[in-house]
Amino acid sequence: MKKILLLAFFAAILSGCATTRIDTSISAVSQESRVQFLILHYTALDQPTSLKVLSQQGVSANYLVGNDDPVTVWNLVDENRLAYHAGLSSWNGFSKLNASSIGIEIVNKGFTDTPEGRVYYPFPQKQIDRVIALVKDIVARHQIRPEYILGHSDIAPQRKSDPGPMFPWKQLADAGLIPWPDATQVAEKMPLYEALLPDVSWFQEQLGKYGYTVPKTGILDDETRNVLIAFQTKYRPEKFDGEPDAQTAAMLDVLNNRVKTR
Repeated sequence: MKKILLLAFFAAILSGCATTRIDTSISAVSQESRVQFLILHYTALDQPTSLKVLSQQGVSANYLVGNDDPVTVWNLVDENRLAYHAGLSSWNGFSKLNASSIGIEIVNKGFTDTPEGRVYYPFPQKQIDRVIALVKDIVARHQIRPEYILGHSDIAPQRKSDPGPMFPWKQLADAGLIPWPDATQVAEKMPLYEALLPDVSWFQEQLGKYGYTVPKTGILDDETRNVLIAFQTKYRPEKFDGEPDAQTAAMLDVLNNRVKTR
C-alpha cells in the first residue's frame, strides 16, 4: 500500500512539472534582437540547383531570392534559428557570424572564366527590388545597423567574393540602408592622397577601423590585397585590383570619418 502511495505521489509531481505554466505577461526593458548582421550572397548556381543545395545539403540561408518573373522569395530557415551561410567569418571584432546574422542568398551564377577574361552575371532589377524590400523589412524588425549589412566577401575576404562586382550596393545606399562614401568629399580628398599616398600600414589600419579583419604587417601581402579587393568591389566595382591608390584612400577616409546617424 505504501509503495502504491509513493508511486502516486511521484506521478503527481511529474505531472505537475510537465504542465508548469510560464508567465509571459512581464517583459524586460533591457533586451534586443539576437540578430546583429545581415549578410548577402550569390548562389553561383541556377535557381533549381540553388533551392536543392540550400534546403537539402549542409549549407543553408534564411532566405533565397529567386531570379524568375515574378521573383519568388523563399524563407528556408526561420529568423529565430541559425542558418549555415557565413562559415568562418568576422567583422568589427565579432566572429562566427552564423549565430548573430540573417543570411540572404540571391540566385545568380556569379561568373564564368573565358579566354577574354572573367565575365560576371548581372542581377535583374526586379530581383534587386525584392532584395531591397526584404532587407528593409528585416532591418526594421531587428534594428540592424547600416554598417552591419554586408556581403559575404566583407566578412570572409580571404575565401569569398560574393555577391560580386555586379551587385548594385549603391542602390542599397540610395535606399538609406548602408553607408556610402560621399562623392564630393572623395573628390576633395583625392588630390591630397595623389600627392602623397599613405603607406600600406595606413591602409591596413583604415580597413580594420572600418570593420575588416586585415593583417597589420605593413606589407602588401596577399591577405591585404584580398581585403582591398573586397572593399573596392563593393564601393568601386569598376576597378578592384587590390592596389592601394588615392581613390581607395579617399573613400576609406570619408567612410571612417562620416557623421553616424545611428
